[in-house]
Amino acid sequence: MDFQLLTQRLKKELDDIKLQNESILERAHRSIGLCRDSLSLLKKEVLSQGFKSIQDEIHFFKVTKQVPLVELIYYSEIHSFEIQFPKIDLKRQLKSVKKKSNKLNRFFLYNLDFGRYIESGQTHFDKEYYTRDYLNGYHITLSKFYFQDPEFCTARDMLLGKYNAYKSLTKYLVDKQNKLKNGLNGNEISLSHTEKMHWPFSNTDYVELIYALHAKGLGAKNNLSIVKISDYLSQIFDVEPKDIYKTYQDIKYRKKSRTLFLDELSTSLLSEMDKSEK
Repeated sequence: MDFQLLTQRLKKELDDIKLQNESILERAHRSIGLCRDSLSLLKKEVLSQGFKSIQDEIHFFKVTKQVPLVELIYYSEIHSFEIQFPKIDLKRQLKSVKKKSNKLNRFFLYNLDFGRYIESGQTHFDKEYYTRDYLNGYHITLSKFYFQDPEFCTARDMLLGKYNAYKSLTKYLVDKQNKLKNGLNGNEISLSHTEKMHWPFSNTDYVELIYALHAKGLGAKNNLSIVKISDYLSQIFDVEPKDIYKTYQDIKYRKKSRTLFLDELSTSLLSEMDKSEK
């Protein structure tokens, strides 16, 4: 099995779910299912094929397995949080966010040494942390994982997943708090009640444009992905992007101009300039 291909496919599927403008609970539910399926496939492959070397095993548990694991923990936490989130009363809502944030802070404080190890890029404990032979040599630090499958877990792969998932969850809570304070009642920013601008072009044209904007640097300051840029633009234009990554691959393999829409934009602008000079 090509592990890299599997994780790339998972990332694409998760991005596609984000593009479908579903509620956060529905998005979390679908993402959890995808991640569980991916982990199940990975486990079957590991049990049947094993690893050729210790370095392969370390890379699997430190990198490959983390892709579905981090997303699984992240969306599981969000699903649990949003299900219990107060529907009314701003004070109660802010209190709920603060309570969850305090829990995350306690986790990071308790795992301060491990966090420093990760953030500094150290590797001298990787063999002990990310190979299965040392699973019983380190005490379990995660209350939710009293039992860990000795054939598919290491001493710290679950902790690494939770650490990275909680970093993303922290950003989610900060954003949630800001929206509450700005009177958005904890909901995602949406222009659904504002008339959107008609998009008279094709889905392919749209994909070509967002990739061009991304390549030029749009979103670089905030490290926005293609999907996030599309999220913002689709709030302005009445367009529902489909198969962004597949469409981009089709654009790359055009036999003639690979920037057909951008060429047309340039031609139209130059023509307009010429008219204004006459």
